[in-house]
Order: sequence, then C-alpha cells, then structure tokens
Amino acid sequence: MPTAVSARPRDLTLDEVVTSLSAAGSDLTALMARAAAARDEALRRMGRPGVITWSRKVFVPVTTLCRDRCHYCVFVDTPAKLERKGVPAYLTEDRVLAIARQGAALGCKEALLTLGDRPEDRWPLARRWLDDHGFASTLDYVAHLARRITAETGLLAHHNPGVMSADELAMLRSTAPSMGMMLETTSARVFEEPGGAHFGSPDKDPRVRLAVLEDAGRARVPFTTGILVGIGETVTERAESLLALRDVHRRHGHLQEVIVQNFRAKPATAMQGALDADTEGYLAAVATARLVLDHDVRLQAPPNLSDPDDLGRLIAAGIDDWGGVSPLTADHVNPERPWPQVEALARTTAEHGFAMRERLTVHPPYVADPGRWLAPALRRPVLDVAGADGLAADGLVINGPARHGVPPRARSATARDLVERAAQEPGTLDVDDLSSLLDLDGDDLDRLCEAADELRRSVVGATITLVVNRNLGSDVMTDPAIVAAVAADAWNLGASELCIQGVADRAAPIDVYEQVTRAVKEGAPDIHLHAFRPADVVDGAHRTGRTLREQLEALREAGVDTVPGTGVKLLDESVRRRAFPSDLPVEVWTASITAAHAVGLRSTSVMFYGHGETARERASHLLRLRELQAVTRGFTEIVPMAMPGAGARDHRVVHAVARIALHGSVPHVQAAWTRLGAADLLAVLRGGADDLGGTLLDGRVRPDAGAENGRQLSVDAARGLARQLGRQLRLRSTTYADAPRPAR
Repeated sequence: MPTAVSARPRDLTLDEVVTSLSAAGSDLTALMARAAAARDEALRRMGRPGVITWSRKVFVPVTTLCRDRCHYCVFVDTPAKLERKGVPAYLTEDRVLAIARQGAALGCKEALLTLGDRPEDRWPLARRWLDDHGFASTLDYVAHLARRITAETGLLAHHNPGVMSADELAMLRSTAPSMGMMLETTSARVFEEPGGAHFGSPDKDPRVRLAVLEDAGRARVPFTTGILVGIGETVTERAESLLALRDVHRRHGHLQEVIVQNFRAKPATAMQGALDADTEGYLAAVATARLVLDHDVRLQAPPNLSDPDDLGRLIAAGIDDWGGVSPLTADHVNPERPWPQVEALARTTAEHGFAMRERLTVHPPYVADPGRWLAPALRRPVLDVAGADGLAADGLVINGPARHGVPPRARSATARDLVERAAQEPGTLDVDDLSSLLDLDGDDLDRLCEAADELRRSVVGATITLVVNRNLGSDVMTDPAIVAAVAADAWNLGASELCIQGVADRAAPIDVYEQVTRAVKEGAPDIHLHAFRPADVVDGAHRTGRTLREQLEALREAGVDTVPGTGVKLLDESVRRRAFPSDLPVEVWTASITAAHAVGLRSTSVMFYGHGETARERASHLLRLRELQAVTRGFTEIVPMAMPGAGARDHRVVHAVARIALHGSVPHVQAAWTRLGAADLLAVLRGGADDLGGTLLDGRVRPDAGAENGRQLSVDAARGLARQLGRQLRLRSTTYADAPRPAR
C-alpha cells in the first residue's frame, strides 16, 4: 500500500501565484502543461501513474436548515419552505438508513452526510426536533447516524457539516474516517461587506474556517477542503487562499484533497444574476493549485459543475480526482447540475490518457497508516473495503443489511405502513406490495405521490429535463434525400436528437434501415439518432438474414446512437395475445432490447396503461423492467404511456409507483406530455416524474412526417412548467447529459 509522498514543489511567492492565476491564452496553455507534468510526477511517486480517482457515494442531506445566509445557496431551506414541501426538519434515521442501504446495493462505499451549519442556533423548529428525538445538537445526531450507517450497511461516512469545534472534531472522528469543509476564500471583504457572498453568514468568517482546518490537523482527521472560484474574490485573495491551504497542510499533513470549485449562478438566489466563473480563470486556478500544493495533496474538480466539453481541459490542467459521483442521489448542493454518468466520465477520462479508479472516502496514504489517521472503531470497516493499494477493492459491492444479518421487514399491515416502506425501502417491495400501491386512492394516493416525489428529489434534485428533438415516421424511409433534408433542418432549428420509428415498407431495400441511418448522418453529422424499435430491428434482421445482435451492430456502425424501447404494451405474453396480438412477442422484444444493450446501444423503456390491465399486471411489468436493468444497465428512463382508458387517478398512481419500483435502477420517469392534459401533466410532475421527453419540432421540411406533427412543446413553455413547480428546466441530451448545444 502506498505511503504519503514527501516531495514538495518549489515554493511559489504570492506574486508568482497571482501571475499564474491571471494567465490567459498561450500563457494559460503553458501553465496547464506545467501543472499536468507536476500531477503526473506526483502520481508516479504515489505508485499509480495515469490514474484519476473517484468515489461512488450516496448523498445524505441530513437537514437543509442552516443559520447562515450565503447569497448563492439553494441547498438551504427555511421552516416555512419545509412545511410547504411536507418535509421534516431532519431526515429520520429510517430514511437515512434506507438511502445508505440502497447505495450499498449499487456498489457505493461512501455516505456523504451534509447539512446546514448549526440550524438549532437559529431555528426553534430544529431545536424542538433535536429535543424530541433525544439529541443534544445537530452534530450529535450526525455522529449517531454515521455509527448506524457503518454498523448496518458497511458504508463509510464522510462528514461535511460546516464549522466544527476542536471537541466536535474529536467526537466525530470515531464515526467517520474523513471529514470536509470548504475554505472557499480567505477574503474578509467577501464576508464583511454588505452585498458580499458571505455577508450575514457567521460560519463563513475566514478566520473561523481556517481555525477548523488547524483543529482538524491537530485531531489527525483526513480532511477535504477547497476554494470556490468566482464569488467576488480578487485574484490576489484567491492566491492567498491557496497559499493558506498549502501552509496548513505543511503543518499537519492532513489535507487529503483540495477541491477547486467554480461558481455557477443558481436561480432564486441573491446572486442569480452574477456571472458564472470565467472558464479560463477557473482553469488557471486549477493549474495554479496543482503547482502551489504539495504532491501528496490530491486535486479535485467537480465534474458536474463543468460542461462536458471542458472535462478534458480540467484533466489537462492537472486534476487527479473527480470527487464523489452518485448512482442514486442528486447533488443536493447543486441540484440543477446532475452527476455525469460514470461510464461517460470514464470514457472522457480514457480519451485523455487516464484510467479511472474508484477510491474510498479516505485516501490511500491515510489508509496505509491507520494507527495515526483512523480511529480504532473505523480501522476494520475501512480495511474491509480497501484494496492492497488503498483504493476501493475491485468489484466489491456491499450488500447492506444482508451483510449484517438484518432480517427483511414483515409485510406492511396498512396502506399508510406500505407507503412508508415504499418511501424508506423501495427496493424491498414485491409484486404484491406494488399491486397494493397501484390500487391506492384518496389520501393514501396523496401520500404515495409525496413519497414518490421525495425519491424524485433525492435522485435528480430540483430539475425538469427536456430534449430538443424531432420525430420522423416510416413513411419517408424509402427516400434518403428527404431523410437527410429533415435531419439537416432539425439540426438547423436547434435539435440535438432525431427520433425515427416504424417498420419500413415491404418494397424497401434490404438494407433500408442502414440507408436511412447513413442519410441522417449525411444531413446532420452531429445529431443524435434515436432510432428503430425492436419491431424495426426484427424486420431488418429478417430482411438481411442477420441475427438480432448482428443487425444492431450494423445499425450502430451506420450511426444509430440509441434505440426506442417501444413496441410492447406490457411485458406479459397473455396480455399481448389477448389485447395486442400484432405486437412483438414479449420474448422477442426482450431479446432485441437485451441485444441492443449488449452492443452498447442504450434505450428507453415504456409502460402502456389504461387498456384494461390489472394492478398486478402493471406491477409485474415494472418488476420485469427492474430485473432487466439489473442485468443490462441499458435503460435511460421509464415512459408511462397513457391510453384512452386511463384517468387522472391512473396517471398519478402509475407515475408514482414507477418512480418507487425503479428507484435505484432506472433514474428518470418521463411525463409523456402528448398524452396528458395540463392538469394531469403537473400532477405527475409533482408525484415522481422528472422529465418532459422531447419538444417534437415540426420543422420546415416535411412537417407532416412526424407522428406527433402539430403538437410542439417549446422550450419557453417547458421552462414555464418548471417555474410553476419551483424547479429549473435543464435541456438534456438523449442519455441525460447536458444538452450538447444551446436551444434556439
């Protein structure tokens, strides 16, 4: 196992740091090259050259109450806001443990406990809650939660509770192997002057925060800290902040990583009109941090706060860690900025010459010296999940309560009990449980929708997503010139996706689907082609004599990027034979989707409802999707599709139960706006759904060629819907990354 690196870079003076932070153009390019070389040398000394690390975590927002008033924060709530949301002052122990267990089942090793600073000092509601539950303080509750999380799920806690006293650090040290608190800036001006980002926030006094860093070092706590770039600090103040971090680490050796975070303006904050951190200034800060800090300090840039195209530039600027990325929970501090998909982040990392390795919340040099850096109670839990190199053990999945012999819960006796279990442990629900949920109405349905929406909030934060796209039907497939013209027109109108579905005419050429694909890419080389349902794939395979996999490989090679998962109403062969005999047999649909995922083509999944199906048939369909996702990991979303027999109750209950049944499996629930009225659309978005699908542009070339022509959803209209719900619209790609281009 590697030990701490002792070599230090050359000490830079304040003037030299200011000069580096001011670099632009060719000077910035040269600065980044020096920083990258310093990073590469540090990694070589660490024994892991060419490796960028990350932590698979769950994000546990213990409380969103806080005594501070930071002018850029959307994490914090007031008691009135919590009441409107129907959310308690603190997450309950059951809810926290449920999140941890779900994360453990998805391979997480870290539970990040984050919260507002000392809310009980400002809000009587917080004080009453703590008193009622027997805790002396918020940090006392945090310590209790951390002990239970590790004992009952095996996850390692990482505390991020803001300012801590020396005594509190000592108390918390036995409950978490690492802790963190952003320094943000040493600028007293930003704290003291009216209008400053930290004005009115006692815990953002830089003297107080520097004292915490010193106390953490004396307490031998492996610590994460960092600076926030672009909150009104000057370049000189930014330089002073980096030098302060260098100096405190040299006194104690405890700064395991430093985060260089870029300010992103958030709606409904005092700084919503402020400019985001300048990209060149941010890159200069990253590169300068690498040259200022000692080689044994890892350097992190949060990947969700930069545009995908800038991630490679962050690597070039010297970062060696992406921080925590969650497969389950949103970044509640930056809810408008979703985590990147791990596979996509790994591809980007590899494209820039680095492998991505999973680490623990505590970094390898501190794992290597547990006698000094880890409390006795945590040494065994840490070593249980560490590999020989101190990173996370390869392939390890902690199975949560099963690992500790905790028996499954007894079946819930009442609707209220069942909804509570759905909120706390959705992964334990079986077909009988889901069937019972799908039968709920009245007050019980209201509670169910609230539970589903809380899960939605935990996964995607305060966003509603939309892709700018256009549909194209099968009637134009025989004319590649029209297809190319439609693709070019869609791209010129601002679309990032073209969706094509439908079986080609029998007289079409054998390779019609590949011809169509190539025509799309000729007309718009950069457009994302979301095309060909299982029925279309089966037809293409029959025409060419290929297997399903061979047909899908040919389509992918021609330019198909993802495939629609439509073509079957429910994954129940008896339902298909009875009501939809022209649909593909369920077995064939499943084989096609499984083959698509196997060749790297992700897909949507669907659920048609309102055709006389039973609650049990709906529940079985959702569980079958969950089972498929556990094997292939290829579904991007579930799209409940209303049929004429569905009413308002059906819309609400299906979307809510879809969110609950697929929690931790399929992250997005789409509200198919073309099948829902305005009131029903808002209702499902308040009850678990988070996505609006696509704009369905008609276009100027053959506007009648799409199945939904005449039914466009504008970006402005979608933004208005989001505002009604107190959320922010995020334009997305087909696979839920940020949109590859701005809307027009």
